[in-house]
Amino acid sequence: MDKCNKETEGKQNNFTAVLPLTAIGAKIRQMKLFKPIEDVVKIQQKIIKYRPVDKLMDGYIALLSGAQGMKDINKQVRGEPAVQKAFGRTGCAEQSVVQDTLDAGTEQNVVEMKGAMRCIFQAHSQAIRHDYTHTWQLLDVDLTGRPCGKKAALASKGYFSHARNRRGRQEGYVIATWYEEIVAAEVYPGNTVLNQSFQPLMEETERCLDLNQFKREQTILRVDSGGGSLKDINWALQRGYHFHGKQYGSLRLRQLANSVTEWYDDPEDPGRQMGWVEIDPGEFVKPVRRIAVRCRKDNGQWGIGILVSSLTPQDVLWLSGAVDTHSTDELEILLAYVHFYDQRGGGIEIEIKEDKQGLSITKRTKKRAPAQQILTQLEVLAHNTLVWARRWLAGLCPKIAQFGLKRLIREVLHLNGLVTFDQNRYLRELLLNAADPLAASLAPGLAALLAQQHVAVSLGEI
Repeated sequence: MDKCNKETEGKQNNFTAVLPLTAIGAKIRQMKLFKPIEDVVKIQQKIIKYRPVDKLMDGYIALLSGAQGMKDINKQVRGEPAVQKAFGRTGCAEQSVVQDTLDAGTEQNVVEMKGAMRCIFQAHSQAIRHDYTHTWQLLDVDLTGRPCGKKAALASKGYFSHARNRRGRQEGYVIATWYEEIVAAEVYPGNTVLNQSFQPLMEETERCLDLNQFKREQTILRVDSGGGSLKDINWALQRGYHFHGKQYGSLRLRQLANSVTEWYDDPEDPGRQMGWVEIDPGEFVKPVRRIAVRCRKDNGQWGIGILVSSLTPQDVLWLSGAVDTHSTDELEILLAYVHFYDQRGGGIEIEIKEDKQGLSITKRTKKRAPAQQILTQLEVLAHNTLVWARRWLAGLCPKIAQFGLKRLIREVLHLNGLVTFDQNRYLRELLLNAADPLAASLAPGLAALLAQQHVAVSLGEI
């Protein structure tokens, strides 16, 4: 008798190469995480076997399983009946049918999708539950390039890393950095820069996080020079936010840097110096401090940047992890301001990199703009789901707490074993392959994750 597909007393066993994904699917099914999309997003398409929302779920499952493109649905979702059952699906659509559903999306469906995503985020995220009375909320804002064919909607020449003269789109991100969650994401033409998209992204963020005046006053926006125009900085300050980012411009920056009377060397970067800008910042609507930072370029000239911050020295010393938050040492305070900005590299830049490597977001493009927008929202949901899943499991499996999305998908979710479903297609038993090096440490986390559903978790030989 086939061990991997037999029915005994109403139960069915299935072998799967992604056993932890079935556990996450059962959890998501219990949470009814996809229900807002099911209730709100109404793509007008003829139903032959599966509803449009079912096909959106198939695409979402494919993203969680590490699919490089939607074409991989055929192997990574259709080829895994255990995963389909765990997510509450009775089958899986063929990849071309899923593609057709995305292509059938309209601008109205994009609005519906964003509304559903807002509901999901508010119901399940950590960022929405942030305690503003005790600590800052930190939001990082940035754009990243998504190359695509020149005939695709919104495709135009713009800045794409390591790809000069390439055409594509830009994707705007707002990350709740303490929680690694994507709060808002939007697709723009390839020639868009951050000062054109900064305010719309933040307006969507305000809706998503329900940011009233008090919450905005406890929120820091950390932005690179693309979002550092005088208009954008003053807009953020008028809304009550704290701003910490680079100022936009070139000729003006050199004039500001020339006002520095004393330059300090960065002890961690011998080629970098910093100093206080002495020109009065009267053009800003609230008090700010400005720090000039200069680095030697290969041609021997100085590269100049101006850091603008509305944070007090005590605030930024605390945020940068200083031992003495009341220090009056000029160099220590300057380093705190600069290093807190440098931490963007471990915030939004890392999250974007993880999406590119773990979710392969640059490998999926749709020709129609609404299709790309809907696909982007599914990618955001997959990103946040993986972040939540890591948190669910890390309590009893601390080894995975520091795993990035790529490693989480490849090493944690791709663990084989045997799963058992009851006659109603609900998960009842998990048998992990004991030979896998992560199996023993992951088993307690999976057991706790599914405790409310009374799922038995054990180790064994497969």
